[in-house]
Amino acid sequence: MDQELKDSIMGALELVVDPELGIDIVNLGLVYDLEMDEEGKVTVEMTLTSMGCPLAGTIVEQVKAALAEIPEVKSTDVNIVWNPPWSKDRMSRYAKIALGIR
Repeated sequence: MDQELKDSIMGALELVVDPELGIDIVNLGLVYDLEMDEEGKVTVEMTLTSMGCPLAGTIVEQVKAALAEIPEVKSTDVNIVWNPPWSKDRMSRYAKIALGIR
C-alpha cells in the first residue's frame, strides 16, 4: 500500500474516537499496524486502552465504517491485540496535552 493510501486510512481512523477518553484511536497510539492485500482487504492491528473495554465492539464497528468511506478499501478486518501492551508512551503529544498527561 502506498503512503498516500496509508495516510488516507490513518486520517479516516482519526475519526474513530475512544468513547471513554474522547480522543481518537490514532492519537492515542492504539493503531499498531495496517496491511492491505491485492483484493483491497485492510487488516488493522490495534489494541484498546483496557483489556475489559466494554466498548470494544463499538470501536471495531466504527473502524470498519470509517474505512468503508475509502474507495480502495473493499473490506476491513480488525485484530485486537494485547501485545505489546498499550501505554501512555504511545500517545501523541496532542493526546497527552488534551488529557493533561505529562
